[in-house]
Amino acid sequence: MKRFHLFSCFSVFFPFFVISSIAAVDTIASNQTLRDGETIVSSNGRFELGFFTPKDSTNRYVGIWYPFSNSTVVWVANRETPINDSSGVLQLTTAGILLVHNSSNTLIWSSNSTKKVNNPVAQLLDSGNLVVREANDSDEANYIWESFEHLGNTFLPGVNFGRDLLTGSDRYLISWKSPNDPSLGDSTTRLDPSGYPQIFIRKGEDIVYRSGPWNGLRFSGMPSLKPNPFYTYKFVYNDEEIYYRYDLVPNSVMSMMVLDNDGVFRRLTWSNTTQNWNLYLTTQVDNCDRYAICGPYGSCNINNSPPCSCLNGFVPKNKQAWDSGDWLDGCVRKNESICRNGEGFEKIVGVKLPDTRKSWFNRTMDIRECESVCLQNCSCTGYSTLDITNGSGCLLWFEELVDIRDYSVDGQDFFIRLAASDLELTNSNKKGTRVWVVAVCVLVAAASILALCLMLHFRRKRLRGLATNSFMMQEREMTNESRQHELELPLFDLPTITNATDNFSGYNKLGEGGFGPVYKGTLKDGKEIAIKRLSKDSTQGLDEFKNEVILIAKLQHRNLVKLLGCCIDLEEKMLVYEYMHNKSLDAFIFDQKQRKLLDWPMRFQIINGIARGLLYLHQDSRLRIIHRDLKASNVLLDHDMNPKISDFGMARSFGGNEIQGNTKRVVGTYGYMSPEYAIDGLFSIKSDVFSFGVLLLEIISGKRNRGFYHPDHQHNLLGHAWRLYQEEKTTDLIDESLKDSFVSEEVLRSIHVGLLCVQRNQDDRPNMSTVILMLSSDITLPQPREPGFFTERNVCEQESSSSKIDTCSANEITITLLHAR
Repeated sequence: MKRFHLFSCFSVFFPFFVISSIAAVDTIASNQTLRDGETIVSSNGRFELGFFTPKDSTNRYVGIWYPFSNSTVVWVANRETPINDSSGVLQLTTAGILLVHNSSNTLIWSSNSTKKVNNPVAQLLDSGNLVVREANDSDEANYIWESFEHLGNTFLPGVNFGRDLLTGSDRYLISWKSPNDPSLGDSTTRLDPSGYPQIFIRKGEDIVYRSGPWNGLRFSGMPSLKPNPFYTYKFVYNDEEIYYRYDLVPNSVMSMMVLDNDGVFRRLTWSNTTQNWNLYLTTQVDNCDRYAICGPYGSCNINNSPPCSCLNGFVPKNKQAWDSGDWLDGCVRKNESICRNGEGFEKIVGVKLPDTRKSWFNRTMDIRECESVCLQNCSCTGYSTLDITNGSGCLLWFEELVDIRDYSVDGQDFFIRLAASDLELTNSNKKGTRVWVVAVCVLVAAASILALCLMLHFRRKRLRGLATNSFMMQEREMTNESRQHELELPLFDLPTITNATDNFSGYNKLGEGGFGPVYKGTLKDGKEIAIKRLSKDSTQGLDEFKNEVILIAKLQHRNLVKLLGCCIDLEEKMLVYEYMHNKSLDAFIFDQKQRKLLDWPMRFQIINGIARGLLYLHQDSRLRIIHRDLKASNVLLDHDMNPKISDFGMARSFGGNEIQGNTKRVVGTYGYMSPEYAIDGLFSIKSDVFSFGVLLLEIISGKRNRGFYHPDHQHNLLGHAWRLYQEEKTTDLIDESLKDSFVSEEVLRSIHVGLLCVQRNQDDRPNMSTVILMLSSDITLPQPREPGFFTERNVCEQESSSSKIDTCSANEITITLLHAR
């Protein structure tokens, strides 16, 4: 049953063509389709979902919009893959996955959910959130999938804008390319958890706006964020999540926030009188809201001319440029002697606090303790209260102070470290008023003061040694705290690690790789850990150590090994991980006895777990991570045989929309490298997909790709699988130990997916979201093309670990190739 209606072709921000009929329901049932021309509407009539066409375009998209407001779109599914005709279909599968197909049944978009579901329904909620859930379960904690976890350019009421620290989910905004083109634009808005969390707006890689840290009432750089009759707001920061959220006050006007491609974040409210969206406020009010416009140690005040000035105790770094209106170089200290030379702090009233990405905080300290801790560390440049509502907490800065703005009112007090001479100049007036008091005191009690000074002189002499030692200990503690903050990881001291491993005894050694030996350890509380110890002659060095710490410390996913901390003590550098009771995957699938313990359901679980871990790295983590060394030995198994990807020493991170890079330093493991990476140094998410495909085929066959031997030909495992596929003998690839446990349809589909992943051309390979969809649903799979490295070779010239030929060696290595520049 359908009803047809016509919408206006004009909207303030997102004008659209005609959108057709709606069905008077808010749900899509399992295996039900929503065709182009049909829509569903939330129960309160506020939101509508269906296919739409932007103005001046012929493309069709699946989206959610306000039907009462000239069809303002708030979410788009297939932003990067539009449909060029009206043949589109939205479908909910029995596995709880939303799919968009075109007339040729080509998959355009999917929701990529991997949770198990019995009777799924898709529902458009009154909040504008499109969710997939069990038909009889409306608990939001049990949603299978929701659009609020995959935002577009619009921040709606009820969205938890930020990060889930347990799953690693990052809810952030990406602008439209233009008002008529919903594809990914240049601007992003996200909550950055580094140091103390802040919201950043970036245009490309450049920061254009910073909100400042949350101070208990509002973000430090958003004085206009105050209680109002339209919406309430809150900021949540605990061990499980960090997010900012706002909710509409009942019976108030409609409100939303939209990120434009020019990098401006606007809050809009709906006017029933004008039937239009009105601008309520923007994040960028004036020129002083441009990020770091006055450079390091500069402060911006829009009421001054010029607006930029150096903080007290600082002078322009480039005087000529500064006088000409170019302030980006900022300011430098007039006096660099700010450590143990009588220095102190000047209070700056009513400012936007500096960038907190390189800060340290403590919620329990008071302001006096905060000052004391900062003074004891020569690297500390300033401090402030964490929560201005009750004056609690401590926030310390350890590097250049950037992006300070002077509000005079509605700002926050900040204490900057100054040299003694600069502090004396600042306080000269205060000192002048005290001169007469000192003079009177000297005249009245000269003898008493002299006696007291003599007594203190001898006492200080006796205690000087003790005070010096105490100060050095405090400084060392702060240095460790600063280092811990920088790495965002707990630091283990060397005695703790030594005791846990029984002084790195041989019986605690679990194995050894390119990084160095790995030991099992047991802490005093009984917790088991695994310690990777950087070897002096390691093929991986300090750069790889730092890389692994920086990357994996920020990653949280059930299919990634958890980094518990690190130990840095002189020449010793170690990483501390959760202990995996069943060691690595290669110890099972390539061992004649152990492989029998892995039946098909368990292997299929491992395949899907690895795929979900890679999807998180490629798509859902804060940075796009390319692992570059995915292999069986780098997949660890916990006590329940759940797979966890490990060893991020070779990984590379990308920001924004980058998906590919190149290098002259090719690292990884032969047999798992994609052709474009091994030959040309080109790595991307598709090179990881290739490695995953190799690993998938190894898990199914129980044989290694590199060194594979077959009496009928001299291909590797990929070539063997390709031959069997062409000859329609794919089942011959399956490990004999699986013959009583595998589901034929499931394992054959998995082999097919593996062959799609190892295709020679990287553009032919699917991404990991499509891989998961292929493994978990019954969609039609495309035909694979020839795999990479499909050439016959002399087996005995290769390393072998699965062959029984005596003249071939058994060895799998991580390699580093150096090329001349």
